[in-house]
Amino acid sequence: MKFIEQNIEGIYLIEPEPYEDHRGMLRRNFCQDEFKNSGLMSDIKQSNVSENKKKDTLRGFHYQVSPFGENKLISCMKGGIYDVVVDLRKESVTYLQWQSFYITEENRLSLYVSIGCANAYLTLEDCTWILYYHSEFYVPGNELSVRYNDPLFKFEWPSEPKVISNKDLNIPDYTPK
Repeated sequence: MKFIEQNIEGIYLIEPEPYEDHRGMLRRNFCQDEFKNSGLMSDIKQSNVSENKKKDTLRGFHYQVSPFGENKLISCMKGGIYDVVVDLRKESVTYLQWQSFYITEENRLSLYVSIGCANAYLTLEDCTWILYYHSEFYVPGNELSVRYNDPLFKFEWPSEPKVISNKDLNIPDYTPK
């Protein structure tokens, strides 16, 4: 696995080093030793699969707050997503900055998101499946959100989101504290 650090500290694109032969391909999606040696989460507490029926489905921005902050590893198993990560760590030099990534079944990249950053994604195809690994359990009441079109951030999306939950539509404007 190759860990490629991004502009926002603690955000990595992870490129697999697959083994391929006449049967197909095998690639490692997570290795506790490799992640630990790279200084990234090595303890997974929860794994989720998000199955999205329609292109232009938007999910996020969500993140958990202390003491339940979580690192996430995001992989696209089917279809593709445009994922945006925003840095919400007040002590960070990239506080309130965001970066975007294309994660698809074809490029086989994974995205590592550190504690204190929130991510959202827009599906690029019908029938898109996302696999998440989390370093912490989901704890209701400890999640915060940022709206996908919050004017403070001026997020850019490759197309207009069409399928959005009421929860994600009705998040108030973000106010830096």
